[in-house]
Order: sequence, then C-alpha cells, then structure tokens
Amino acid sequence: MQAIRPLRCIRGIPRPMYSTRWILSRFNSTASTPPALLSKLREDLKTSMRAKDANRLAVVRGLLNEVANAGKTSTPITSDLQLLGVVRKRIAAARTAKDEAAAAGRQDLADKEESQIKLLDEYAANVETWSDDKIGQVVTAAVEQMKAAGDKLGMGDVIKKLLAPGGDLDGKPVEKSKVSIAVKRALS
Repeated sequence: MQAIRPLRCIRGIPRPMYSTRWILSRFNSTASTPPALLSKLREDLKTSMRAKDANRLAVVRGLLNEVANAGKTSTPITSDLQLLGVVRKRIAAARTAKDEAAAAGRQDLADKEESQIKLLDEYAANVETWSDDKIGQVVTAAVEQMKAAGDKLGMGDVIKKLLAPGGDLDGKPVEKSKVSIAVKRALS
C-alpha cells in the first residue's frame, strides 16, 4: 500500500510534495585527501603557536601562504611533490637572502636565514622521492626499449614518453629535474 503524501497547491493545481533531501545529498565522495606534508604543516602551525616558536611559525606561515596562493591559480598544489617544489624554492630564496645579508655585514639576518633553511630542509626531507639510481634504471630501460622499437631518441621524446599519462614515471614520486639529468646521462 502506498503512503499518502500531503498535497501542495501551486497555481491552483494540487501536486504531491517531494522531499529535497534526496536531491541534495551525495552518495559518493569525490574530495581527495590533502598531501601528508600539508597536513603536517597545519599541525606544526598549531604547535609552533602554542610553543611560541617565532622562527618555525614564520616558516610554516610562509609555506601555507604560498600553498593558499597557488590554490587560486590554474595549478593548485595537490601532491607532496608539488609542495616539495615550493619548499625548494623557499630554500633557494633563503640561501640567496643569507648570502646577501652576509655580504652586507648583517650576521644576525644571516643566522636567521640559516635557521629557516634548516627548518625548510626538515620539511623537504619528509617527502619521499625515488633515488637517482632507481630513476636511472627506469630511464635506461625506456631508452633501450625506444632503441629496439626504432623510435626517435631525442631528450624531449624520452622525457615525454616517461612522464606522459601511462608512462613509466607517470604518478611516481620523481622530480623532473632528476629525470632530465638521468636522460642526459643515458643518451650520452
């Protein structure tokens, strides 16, 4: 037996009331989890605020600001490797600032930048990437496979084959700069 639903009138025509509960609910989740390093940064923000660690707080806030700014662009940070790229940029900028401060005779600023570099190195060490040897093995195998198939062996062609969707290094924790160095070595 069917349940009797109340009727509502819209423009004088009685119609059954439909529940919007089913229309507005999702049955699956498409939201991905944030990168592990990003979660660690957010936790470190809280702990450094509680501990009143100004140096760590400045580093973590700077990294989180860069992540937030990247989220507003066409390429938001979605993986630890992308976050590692941000950390490495910050390390390079801090090294440049340290050298400039030392050249200007400001040892206090140079020491501050040095401590920030140490903290950034800690965060960079938390991201696992493939070793140069493992990357070299995959690159060498790909070059041999391309030689056997008679494909063109340009540096760009090999890198494109490795990093393309479905390639040997697609989605793997490798840095593109290390891949290009390994390809140069394999082709020479």
